[in-house]
Amino acid sequence: MRVVGVDVGTRRIGLAVSDPSGTLSRPLGVVVVAALDAKAVAAVTDRVRALQAEDDPIASLVVGLPRRLNGHPTEMTARVEVFGRRLAEACGLAVHFQDERLSSHEADARLAVREKNWRVRKQQLDAMSAAVILQDYLDAQVSTAAIDEDPA
Repeated sequence: MRVVGVDVGTRRIGLAVSDPSGTLSRPLGVVVVAALDAKAVAAVTDRVRALQAEDDPIASLVVGLPRRLNGHPTEMTARVEVFGRRLAEACGLAVHFQDERLSSHEADARLAVREKNWRVRKQQLDAMSAAVILQDYLDAQVSTAAIDEDPA
């Protein structure tokens, strides 16, 4: 079952989706919003429902949770938590919050390998950030499963 990654911003919300095995993530696109309100929740919900209508179902949502480098919350942390809970309720899916520290920097570095033009990269950055956040979550799930299975 697939998982959808969400990178919440005040103007753009990046989306990513995993493969059916839950191993790899890929950028999906961006939803442009005016505010983190009911319209933004509805716009993202529409995209998730479109994915659910495809062959492989969506198991859950992974929402990037902003934190400072020292781990403390930012001014966006509480807003993202509320948005994530509203999105989960609207979609009828479980939501998992994933630390998103430095995800934008990693996403930009990945994009810069193949695209030197900053303006072009900026258009893809939010979706790639969502893919980085989702991949971090997927990798953590594999690590946790490996630890749980270790007989030692």
